[in-house]
Amino acid sequence: MPALLLITAVVVVGFEKLAEWRYGPLCAVGALLIAIGVRAKSPACVGVGVTVIAMQLTAPAL
Repeated sequence: MPALLLITAVVVVGFEKLAEWRYGPLCAVGALLIAIGVRAKSPACVGVGVTVIAMQLTAPAL
């Protein structure tokens, strides 16, 4: 069980770092909100995280 938690944590942190590097810190915040929402079984938190990422990814490039 601890190995599964460790692998999951590494994947989540890796995705957050990739998202922050590629799309900025706001996308990493969205990924963190999704991870917290899934862990807490909170659809509102997951929805906010998905919305943050969607707004960041669909924003017009300047």
